Amino acid sequence: MLPLDQILAKSVNYGSLTLLEHTQQVTQAIELFAQKYAFDFDVQIARKGAIIHDLGKAHPHFQRKIKKVNGESLEESREWDFIHRHEISSLAFLPCFPQNEWDSLIDLVVGHHKSILNDPSERGILDLMESQGDEMIENHLKDWENWHTYGIQILQIFNLPTTEISKINAEKAILYAVKYCKKKGFGFSPARGLLKSADHFASAFTHATEQKLKPLFEVPNLSFYDDEKRKNEIYPLSQVSTDDNRKHTLVVASTGAGKTDFLLRRCKGRVFYTLPFQASINAMWERICKTVPNEDIRLLHATSKIVTKGKIDEQILQPLAGSAIKVLTPHQLAAIIFGTSGFETMILDLEGTDIILDEIHTYSDYSRSMVLEIVKTLLRLNCRIHIGTATMPSVLYNELKKILGGENHVYEVKLSDEILDTFNRHQVSKIEAEEIILDILKKAFEQKEKVLMVYNTINKAQNAYLFLKEMFPEIPVMLIHSRFKRGDRVVLETRLKTEFNGDESEKFGNGLMPCLVISTQVVEVSLDISFDRMITQAAPLDGLIQRFGRVNRKRNKDTIGKYKPVHVIKPQGNVLPYKMDILRASYEQLPDNFEVLEERTLQEKIDNVFPSLETKDIDIYLIYNDGAYSIKELTNCKKAVIVEALEIESATCILECDRAKYLTATWEERIMLEIPVNYKTITKQKQEYEQLQVGAFPFVVPQSEEDYKLLGLQLVEHDNFI
Repeated sequence: MLPLDQILAKSVNYGSLTLLEHTQQVTQAIELFAQKYAFDFDVQIARKGAIIHDLGKAHPHFQRKIKKVNGESLEESREWDFIHRHEISSLAFLPCFPQNEWDSLIDLVVGHHKSILNDPSERGILDLMESQGDEMIENHLKDWENWHTYGIQILQIFNLPTTEISKINAEKAILYAVKYCKKKGFGFSPARGLLKSADHFASAFTHATEQKLKPLFEVPNLSFYDDEKRKNEIYPLSQVSTDDNRKHTLVVASTGAGKTDFLLRRCKGRVFYTLPFQASINAMWERICKTVPNEDIRLLHATSKIVTKGKIDEQILQPLAGSAIKVLTPHQLAAIIFGTSGFETMILDLEGTDIILDEIHTYSDYSRSMVLEIVKTLLRLNCRIHIGTATMPSVLYNELKKILGGENHVYEVKLSDEILDTFNRHQVSKIEAEEIILDILKKAFEQKEKVLMVYNTINKAQNAYLFLKEMFPEIPVMLIHSRFKRGDRVVLETRLKTEFNGDESEKFGNGLMPCLVISTQVVEVSLDISFDRMITQAAPLDGLIQRFGRVNRKRNKDTIGKYKPVHVIKPQGNVLPYKMDILRASYEQLPDNFEVLEERTLQEKIDNVFPSLETKDIDIYLIYNDGAYSIKELTNCKKAVIVEALEIESATCILECDRAKYLTATWEERIMLEIPVNYKTITKQKQEYEQLQVGAFPFVVPQSEEDYKLLGLQLVEHDNFI
């Protein structure tokens, strides 16, 4: 027999971590999580669950697979050709624990990777029992007499009492677990969420787990935002008190009024800060990191695993609970209403925290319905909800206010018309024919202006970049969109803010030289950039107003009352990912001939475009309705509702040149190599690309590094929101 230190829990691609090491790390994590979550967990039971949860990895089937041991003969290969789930084998160690603890331990262990029933891979304990019967138990206890001693050794190392477990008693334990799982009703399993959160955390940080646990569950130090020095009449919300006893917040204010500071000042506990797009959360995360001293301020990138057979195992990868502040998108909260994998952990992490929903203007009826349901669920979790916007239709505002409990529970803040007038800063010109764009650019560059061009799709932005770079070879030109590596996106955003943006530029963006940035809607939210002129495709009015906020953004005594031009291209032809009727209505609401767009009129204009609350009935997807759960406990939603119904970046690609690096990288290093894409975009090519079976299961795209650096990832584009 091999010594215990050669029994692995993780493959070489995950650091060749031993089973004992991983168990120790998960145990450290679960002890903290069990104490810190708002739910009343039994810490000792939780600890035992962490110790037993992966003991089944000592099974020779798992060890052969993880070490890539191939059969020396056809007969040997056939002998080991069966489905093995290590968590089921782990349950064979239940006899070492008092009988009255078994149910709690099963809750912790049995579903920490798979749903017990109707799992997408059909490998849950009840799935396998139904398809294989007694053979399932026999396979999971194969060679029991030899390998179970590793589990006994680990239990002894943790000073837990042990007993010799015969194969018959091991079988009885697994059968007990099967019967227990069959009796499960509808509901939410906190125990499953607890074990998953500890397991994910330890898997992410391995040997650094103990150190990384230290700053968790801290209430963020937001004193920077309360500093008297930040009060300034230029930013009117900075002078509005946040000392209101009502639990929730609704604030409507122009871009640049100090909304971010105000929302953060309203928070009392740990914070989840949401923004509409995954592409826009980098900048906010970076901004908060510079001003909040807490160590664990986390950026959450959610991706769905697209498995090779074309199925989608939808989950929030490595949610990593306990951060002081977590920056994410509302879509990444969607698990709590749809019951996708990881939803229990998310529920535990959210309970009792402050949730900021910033700029939740959304473009699809599905997304709008989703946000409303998320708010309802957050209320059940005793969260304090703070909503900020510059562009919310009144019908949506009123519905949110009603859900939050009305004026007795909601602190409402709006700017007066007089203050709104000081935010007038844009003169609008409509473009009927795109041919005149070159003349507009020539004039702008002669005047040494910084110009921002915004397109609705990545393909159009890439094509415009190639064309205009050739047309204006002397002008610095930059391309930015969502389809760059996450690590490169940070670099691009830094360049955008330092080289191409306003007074901070040291190179050419300080007014001495013109420049051009070509982008998609990734610039709409949270990026603190200010240009002299914009040319943009038509978009829904709420989104257009957000785009306009990147022009003449710098607000001081010298800029108030000064106007800069925005040019809007008339919608025509194929306008996907948007709807033509919305674009036409939005375009009609805009002034023309460089007339000033008045801030005090924006609400009326938005309400004219969105007179009713357009939603989709998503009740059939919800796991909680009419006061009760409709999902079986220890399972998740099998249907990939988030990918199918919502228009989000839900799959991952990497470049072929990064393949080897990705296979051996840490979890955080892998994130920086990943390029988020819409699943529908890659559907047509997914059979052409290799798909790795580690990390976020990325598709490997054979694009050259040279082409990537020029344009970002290139794919045949599905007509959907990007």
